[in-house]
Amino acid sequence: MSPPSAYSVFAHLNVDNTPLYRAILRVFVSERARFVISLRPSEIFAALSTAAGGEPEISPSRSEIDLEAVSAALDQLRAWGNLDDTPDNADAASIEEFYQRRRLYQLSAAGEAAEQALAAFDAHLHRPGELQTAALQDIAELLDALLPLLADRPPDDAKIHQVLTTLVSRFEQLTSRAQSFMRGLQSTLELHGIGVDAFLAYKEKLIDYLEKFIGELVIATGRIAESLATLDECGVALAFSAAARRDLVDTLDPAPDAFERAERRWRDAWDGLRRWFVPGDKPSQGELLRARARSAIPALLTAVSQINERRASRADRAADFSTLARWFAEAPDEAACHRLWRASFALAPARHLRVNSETLAARATAAETPRTSWLEAAPVWLAPRLRARGFHAPRGASPAVIDRAADKARLRELARQQAEQAERAREHLVRGGRRRLAEFGPLADDSFRLFLDLLGHALTKRKDREGPIDVESADGTLRIMLDPVPDGELVTLVTAHGEFHGRDHWITIEPTR
Repeated sequence: MSPPSAYSVFAHLNVDNTPLYRAILRVFVSERARFVISLRPSEIFAALSTAAGGEPEISPSRSEIDLEAVSAALDQLRAWGNLDDTPDNADAASIEEFYQRRRLYQLSAAGEAAEQALAAFDAHLHRPGELQTAALQDIAELLDALLPLLADRPPDDAKIHQVLTTLVSRFEQLTSRAQSFMRGLQSTLELHGIGVDAFLAYKEKLIDYLEKFIGELVIATGRIAESLATLDECGVALAFSAAARRDLVDTLDPAPDAFERAERRWRDAWDGLRRWFVPGDKPSQGELLRARARSAIPALLTAVSQINERRASRADRAADFSTLARWFAEAPDEAACHRLWRASFALAPARHLRVNSETLAARATAAETPRTSWLEAAPVWLAPRLRARGFHAPRGASPAVIDRAADKARLRELARQQAEQAERAREHLVRGGRRRLAEFGPLADDSFRLFLDLLGHALTKRKDREGPIDVESADGTLRIMLDPVPDGELVTLVTAHGEFHGRDHWITIEPTR
């Protein structure tokens, strides 16, 4: 028999007995964690019998487990390369065992690698999605810690490598968790896999969570962009060389281009970090994430309003179509589907209108079908009332009309109050003209939110750390100009939510029209 290929250890994932194979390999992994290396078929059978009856997709049923089936599965796993076997030289406990082919099984090197790969796949697939504000703070602090290390001569390769490794790890965790969160958020907005009641109970926390992350991202983006610009000016390429040397310190015989490839990996990771926080020809990834998070908030409110409309209205078209689709799926044959279609949508030949007995008898003898031409078919006699008026007047009282005037007035009043709050915040920020950051004075909640949004929008457009910034707000109604104060220190701005700390700037906010 030819030796198995390196990837044949994954062949057991797409066969009929996959649950049995996975259960056997889980037994080996579990026993391996308890430092048990080799197992007999009888021991595996006993472990499987104890664990049978779990989830049907990953666990075999009790009827599928017998010693013969387990032995055949072990031989197949050995043929695929998942297991190794050796002779069982222990004394036989019975005559039957003496004449049986006795083997000891253990995970092969390829089989153990495959199990680790599947465990990593499951962990990656089911990792939680998060918008990590703590990672933003850690990245900023790690960049600050890297700056003094560049001044050491000779550079401390070990410390630089440790800081860069931690920095790249936290950055990769931030991006991957954010991607998972936004993917799950889209499913939440579309109500995939989440109930309506759970969504309504979850929405308030979700909106607060998004607003908190947006605020933290705005503050952290400016700080991280400044740190990246400072490190570039101080020669961060020295750190890449130091980290590459540290990567190869224990290599016995490195390849000629090993150092160059290692240094390139660190440089690529640094470029990815810059693209996330420093805008170039295109918006930065951090700015795109902030835009997606902000757009998710009105999308959440829209989903809530649609749910409320469905609950308040007596007719739910989406639910009706879902029920109708289920009826079509449960129909016994195609003829029943056609009858259901005609009954649901009233798409039937017009001859059903007030057909009298004479016409029905004539049609029965002529064996007419719905596709028979009107020119060739027998005439249809209509009721005089329908022929004269064209419709049948419904009987009974007219349906009640819901008066939405009070609800519309309440929404108009709420919109007016929000517009007034936004206008007061604009006037408060515009009134002072050109002033320094500390001169803004105590800011109310609305004014601080608008100021933070303008400041974050301006900082994301910065390309020169020491240069001025002159941009318009996202809606184009305000213009904000930032001039860094030479040797400016951190100043404190008192707000309704606490103290805001930032580098001192001359700030001018004025209307664009």
